[in-house]
Amino acid sequence: MSETDWVLLLSRGQFALTMAMHITLAALTLGLAPFLVWFEARWLWGKQAASGTALHFWLKIFAITVAVGAVSGVVMEFQFGTNWSVFSQKAGGIIGPLLFYEVLIAFFMESGLTGVMLFGMGKIPPKWHFVITCLVAAGALFSAFWILAANSWMQTPADFMRDANGNFHPTNWIAFLSAPSFAWRFFHMVLASLIAVAFMIAGIGAWRLLHHPAEATSRIMVKAAIWFAVVAMPVQIVVGDQHGENTLHYQPQKVAAMEGSWHQPAPGEGEPLRLFAWPDQQAQRNQLEVAIPMIGSLYLRHNLTGHIKSLSEFPEHERPPVAAVFFSFRIMVGLGLLMLMTSAVAAYRLKRGRLFDARLLLWWLVWTSPSGFIAMLAGWLVTELGRQPWTIFGMLRTAESVSSMPLSWVITSCCGVIVIYGLVFGFGLRHFLRYASGPLPQGSDVVVTAIPTST
Repeated sequence: MSETDWVLLLSRGQFALTMAMHITLAALTLGLAPFLVWFEARWLWGKQAASGTALHFWLKIFAITVAVGAVSGVVMEFQFGTNWSVFSQKAGGIIGPLLFYEVLIAFFMESGLTGVMLFGMGKIPPKWHFVITCLVAAGALFSAFWILAANSWMQTPADFMRDANGNFHPTNWIAFLSAPSFAWRFFHMVLASLIAVAFMIAGIGAWRLLHHPAEATSRIMVKAAIWFAVVAMPVQIVVGDQHGENTLHYQPQKVAAMEGSWHQPAPGEGEPLRLFAWPDQQAQRNQLEVAIPMIGSLYLRHNLTGHIKSLSEFPEHERPPVAAVFFSFRIMVGLGLLMLMTSAVAAYRLKRGRLFDARLLLWWLVWTSPSGFIAMLAGWLVTELGRQPWTIFGMLRTAESVSSMPLSWVITSCCGVIVIYGLVFGFGLRHFLRYASGPLPQGSDVVVTAIPTST
């Protein structure tokens, strides 16, 4: 490999690491904020003291996540100027305003009001505090809106023009939001964040119940998380199916890589469901393939004989890394089905009043608590690796987007990012686990009894 190839590879790896860390924190705040709203509403109007304690418990985690997420987001966006300056120059006319709106409209609302939400507990009227909590949740949603609008435009660009220097410019003021994949991508990501947080809350609550069976706050956590998950999971499957249909139309090679489809099946056979395979990109075939005939056509084309474009129909230099996309997609779908079955069983036991006595099921909720975040990151890999070798799909290649910089600089920055992020997130995860399994926040009972009486 040449020095230029190493610069590209390390720049991609550094951005992938920082983005993976940031997207996890962003999803945590996006998914946790509505639960804070729910706990506070049940506390104020439902007069549930345990919900107030749950609010106090998760509010501290939310505030820390916002603080660390803000820093990780700044580091991630700085790379547009350091490692991806060519991309920034060519696409800045479209991507720049979207990132500006995200900071101006969403980031200030979310980060600024989080301090009021955290330190205003007991100091401002309860109903106004609830309004602040709702605004924080709205800020997290707006942040996802603008970021996903930018990503969707890069995935499926629309309503743009290019000048003589190859720079991209919007053709109208709503071009920023005109990407045909934006709506499905937005709803899919929001639901993924909510489901991931729901399983995290259920897992933490289950862990606490295994050690404190009569803890009312933990029961409230598990109930809220399970009832949400059992409703949201079927909706997510439908949204994911429609998102897949949209991807099949605009990025067919991505879907071919997800399915490991190298060649068209014989007429009338339909697409198989490949349960397992080892894609061999050099040989353009799958090794060790285990497949069920025609089932792939059922969810891809909604019939038993429909076909999709195979990888062999695209030039070799326009194919994504098939193995990474193929396995990431199966991790996402497999964990999604696991979460669907888990939430259904837990909801059934909860309705019959037998969930909190089922220690094995509670342990299962503990072990599956990170499954939503793992599935979300796997889906992100499918999205981002599946559009390669393009930064702006079909328009600007990734190799043409990277900055021209010495290899030594990239190696130094990569090492720094790995060390700093490793330490920060390692200590952060350790603190989170200790806090989540420790005693409930001191003084929460006083706050719980004080605020509702003043409404």
